[in-house]
Amino acid sequence: MSFEAYLNNIKQKTGKTPEDFRDAAAAAGLLQPGTTATQIIEWLAKDYDLGRGHAMCIYTVFKHESWIAAKPK
Repeated sequence: MSFEAYLNNIKQKTGKTPEDFRDAAAAAGLLQPGTTATQIIEWLAKDYDLGRGHAMCIYTVFKHESWIAAKPK
């Protein structure tokens, strides 16, 4: 399955775009420095019933767009 197909399936299942998930993650306090992939995946599974592959797709968008702040050094 292509990356775009994952995003399309997520949109079909949840009605949400990556930007919608960004806004929801911000509201949930998950875009803070040091937030881990595991935290995002668990949140997406619990709140949106996304499986690991689909959750990783959203996490990848978060990282690619720099929506998750880097952990302070």
